[in-house]
Amino acid sequence: MKISWLGHSCFVIESAAGRAVLDPYEDGSVPGLELPELEADAVFCSHGHADHAARGKIKLSGRGCGYAVETVECFHDDARGTKRGPNIIHILTAEGVRVAHLGDLGHEPDEAQYAAIGRPDVLLIPVGGFYTIDAPTAKRVAGRIGAGITVPMHYRGEGFGYDVIGTLEEYTRLCSGVEYAESNSFDPADYPEGTTLVLKAGK
Repeated sequence: MKISWLGHSCFVIESAAGRAVLDPYEDGSVPGLELPELEADAVFCSHGHADHAARGKIKLSGRGCGYAVETVECFHDDARGTKRGPNIIHILTAEGVRVAHLGDLGHEPDEAQYAAIGRPDVLLIPVGGFYTIDAPTAKRVAGRIGAGITVPMHYRGEGFGYDVIGTLEEYTRLCSGVEYAESNSFDPADYPEGTTLVLKAGK
């Protein structure tokens, strides 16, 4: 399996089950980022905001999706959606690898939500705060979930991201076992259990 980060919360997952895109962003919706042209077998969006729901930018192959897909309903804020609405966690499984994308999670999950998420092999988690959980909350959530590999997303980096959200370092300084990938892509089989993996922003 190959998992690639295209900035913000957009990931491409490629495996024998096909090619899936999660949370693509519209042009101009995320400062410093522009999504390249993409083709995929399926697109999954956590909610309807422009920086997560650019379905029209993805050319669908028509081949269908071979991933097993689970969803967990939650909220984009800590007030049961009254501020920013709902959020959907997508969990995709193929080749024996279970990948959980938390979208714009805005609160700590409750017991039922934690149980539905389970212990994925890969956790893609927002860490920037303001619109999502912040770094300390993300650290607690990631610790409770205990994924094999945890990948931070939705943060402010050099030359990209919203001014109001936190930096990557605000999260990684709370973590142990941090590794920095040489590119924006990785194969989960290449990293040991307990890794916090930082991907390079790229195309």
